[in-house]
Amino acid sequence: MSPSTRRQVIGWGLAGGTMTIVGAAGLWWGSRPQGVPLPPQGPPAADGSTAGDGTGPGTWAQPQVLASADGVLELDLEAAPSTVTIGGRPARVWAFNGSLPGPTLRVAPGDTLRVRMVNRLGEVTNLHVHGLHVSPEGSGDNPFVEIGPGESRDYEFVLPDDHPPGTYWYHPHHHGHVAEQLAAGLYGAIIVQDLDPVTVTRERVLVVSDLTLTADGDLAEPSPRERMMGREGRLVLINGQLQPRLEVAPGERERWRIVNACPSRFLRLTLEGQPMRLLARDLGRLREPVGTSTVDLAPGNRAEILVEATEGTSTLVAAPVDRGAMPGMRGGRRPGGTGPVDLLTLSVSGNQAQPPGDVSLGTAPRDLRGQDIARRRTLDFAMGGMGGGMMRGDGAMMSFTINGREYDAERTDVGVRAGDVEEWTLVNSSPMDHPVHLHVWPMQVIDNSEGAQDEPRWVDVVNVPAFGQVTVRVAFEDFTGRTVFHCHILDHEDLGMMGTVEVT
Repeated sequence: MSPSTRRQVIGWGLAGGTMTIVGAAGLWWGSRPQGVPLPPQGPPAADGSTAGDGTGPGTWAQPQVLASADGVLELDLEAAPSTVTIGGRPARVWAFNGSLPGPTLRVAPGDTLRVRMVNRLGEVTNLHVHGLHVSPEGSGDNPFVEIGPGESRDYEFVLPDDHPPGTYWYHPHHHGHVAEQLAAGLYGAIIVQDLDPVTVTRERVLVVSDLTLTADGDLAEPSPRERMMGREGRLVLINGQLQPRLEVAPGERERWRIVNACPSRFLRLTLEGQPMRLLARDLGRLREPVGTSTVDLAPGNRAEILVEATEGTSTLVAAPVDRGAMPGMRGGRRPGGTGPVDLLTLSVSGNQAQPPGDVSLGTAPRDLRGQDIARRRTLDFAMGGMGGGMMRGDGAMMSFTINGREYDAERTDVGVRAGDVEEWTLVNSSPMDHPVHLHVWPMQVIDNSEGAQDEPRWVDVVNVPAFGQVTVRVAFEDFTGRTVFHCHILDHEDLGMMGTVEVT
């Protein structure tokens, strides 16, 4: 991939390549046949959703929004088998509160989020609030919790008063089952509100996910090859829908909060014919929106974009991304597939709307480059060799390791002093990209495949390209406790590419 520029590509150092929905025996796609008209769509509601139940091909709907009141949001969140409609056909998935995605949780800095998590699955699960800067201990964002079938657990997440605004998300994080449970449908968005609102006509939440179904509408089991590569579902959805259609008026400005909730799929998003400005990535706003034609999202990344509606019809497309291939794999589909994916259609027509006012400047992001570094570490993400991993196509065993070791929940891999700023060099010695996620504490990217960063870039998932490296700095502040860092190709995490960090 060529280096990004402020006016062209905003990304996390993804490599070029391929991805698509492709045909295969025993799988159905549910996409709208040529020539079949889209169902009518009502006017946008206050939350940006539109009329209709979201069950027919082409309809637009957003998840239910649950917002805090008086500084608190309390809810029950049930993980259970559910039947939903995808592309006009029934699909048996796993879902939070029976919807795909689960409800969107809207809170503000300083709020308390209380969740009673109920497990109606046939296996152990738990809950991770991805990207939130909250305590990892006890009833907080604790990845070591196990909620057995039929059991429940009360979580409490207390956001600091200065928590960065942004788009975050939640999903299960029980080691060994993370990719399976996410791919089955267990995910939802979290919004931390801006204290200084952005002037837009409306907001929309776009949760991008993928899954594979059998001809009967059941969840398909991934092959060992797909697990080693990182599974990519054959259906790519937005808010649980196939290729929905949006209708807006020229001159309107929309804020799209986009979540990549795919277990392994990288997204390179384009919206030809419509001006886009990047407002935020992962957490916090940019100082000012940046014009862009492409937005890259590794698994787990989020982005907020401003779409300035111009008359005409445009398609949000996920262009191909080649994230490498497994050693010893002969033949078959490379991760990413073979072509682009149409995600939604934006139709802009009607009377010219009054354009919203200017977007105010965001708060200048913190910069750790001038601070003292307590310790520098190198973490090597690797695959291969004889180990306790999975069987490769040639019969050998494949291991997924960090610094030569597979994950062990009983072992602490990195010990940090509370309040320290550390610099981590994330090395990828394998032929596949590894998007690295650190729980609780965000990372400032110092140097990556594009070179040294001119401005502070804060993320909680940073892609480390095949045979490349990225340098980040982390301020281990506000909380103590034990949590994890891992590859967010979630099959790789389940197979051992995860480590523990303890702050004391």
